[in-house]
Amino acid sequence: MTHRTRGERGSISIWLAVSSFVMMMLVGLAVDLGGQVHAKQRAHNIAAEAARTGGEQVQAAPAIKGEYVAVDTVKARNAAEDYLSASGVTGTVTVTGGDTITVDVTDKYEPKFLSFIGIGDLTVTSTASARLIRNLGGSEQ
Repeated sequence: MTHRTRGERGSISIWLAVSSFVMMMLVGLAVDLGGQVHAKQRAHNIAAEAARTGGEQVQAAPAIKGEYVAVDTVKARNAAEDYLSASGVTGTVTVTGGDTITVDVTDKYEPKFLSFIGIGDLTVTSTASARLIRNLGGSEQ
């Protein structure tokens, strides 16, 4: 014959409720951290594409004459900034040395589960560069 004490009644229900809550939080953490990683990858892809877009803006006259290849700074900056704007992110564009475009992107990830415990938007950033080179016979000129 089994004898139960009144003090243990319902203890499984409490344990089940607590463990269910913990499991849901762990799944939510995994989903939101995965989402943040995806947002960071997206920010990097946008930065790289914006830098490439800016790198397509070449000073035509010296390039046609075969003298040198350089980026048209104003057009490159505008093209990269337009790409960022069209992608819905904010960022900065820097042209250095007449041949390198660097794009810094800032975006945010809105947590799906962690917002329930008060964690707000998570900021993601990324940087990418594109460098314009002149190549003759397999070697950089």
